[in-house]
Amino acid sequence: MTAPAAGAPVVACGEVRTCLLQHSAALADGAASQLLQLRSGERVRISKRPNTALTSPDVLTGVDCQLATGSGSRVRGIGTVLSHATLTDGRVLQASAHLRVLAAEAAHRQPWGHYLVRPGVVEAVGRAVPEDLADGFLRGGQASLAGTVDLGAVGERLLAEVLARPQLDRRPPFKSRRTRLRWSAVRSGDTDGVPRGRFTIVDDTERTLRLEVGSVDPEALARLCEDLALHDWLLTTLIQMVDRSGLGTTPGPDAVVRLSPAVDHLLHLWMPMARVDLILMPLWESLETKPGFTRQWQALVQRIRDQLALQSVTLQGKPHALT
Repeated sequence: MTAPAAGAPVVACGEVRTCLLQHSAALADGAASQLLQLRSGERVRISKRPNTALTSPDVLTGVDCQLATGSGSRVRGIGTVLSHATLTDGRVLQASAHLRVLAAEAAHRQPWGHYLVRPGVVEAVGRAVPEDLADGFLRGGQASLAGTVDLGAVGERLLAEVLARPQLDRRPPFKSRRTRLRWSAVRSGDTDGVPRGRFTIVDDTERTLRLEVGSVDPEALARLCEDLALHDWLLTTLIQMVDRSGLGTTPGPDAVVRLSPAVDHLLHLWMPMARVDLILMPLWESLETKPGFTRQWQALVQRIRDQLALQSVTLQGKPHALT
């Protein structure tokens, strides 16, 4: 496969880190806006329907280092990474960093002004093959790729900055793990232009998403991946809470009591595709077929509600049970 011509798009990639906000209660809009005010004089974006999501101003990070490749070939990347933080319903915090790789117009480094006027674009100096870069980025957690562009580190610094803000009391209502989703997207050669994706659960906290798309805005791809990462975190966290509760093995109301934080803070957050571009919705629909996010979520929620109903009936006959 030949390398793309100068200025041609090569690949888009990003990473999303998702965690529970370290605060005892969901933040109101005003407090959440102050929390995400990462750049003075620039507004925090807010969307109120169908749920509340606030997004910080974009942050630029300059990079000049090697790009990870699946083949191990050396490709230099120079440009800027675009990142921001998002808070959903005052409870779930995400840091998202992404870039779009273009074939460099020159074989040498340009003045930084050349790169700063193209936010979120990294120019590849060398033979940049789209599939090779996409494979390399998705393997980005491997130690052998140290020294390459690390979008996870950009996102982690952003999370740390937000979580260090003094308005947070650092008393979350339950324990949970952070998750990370790495994604890459290459242009599909199919004439139908239907976007396709392959979602992989690497381990308890790491996921990857390999996309084949037509002509789609990288910002729209980033929003899709943030939405996917949010709902993957919700599902992962609920599974962990159910496992820890002893539901089905612990007698009496104890298991249900342990699940009360899930009822109070998580169950209402499940709204997939709320802010996904129409052209990318088929990707979500394919994920609903396999691995079946919403089916698994609904099964867990129904199990919790059945136990709540069972305990309610039991307590009506035994009013002294919790005394």
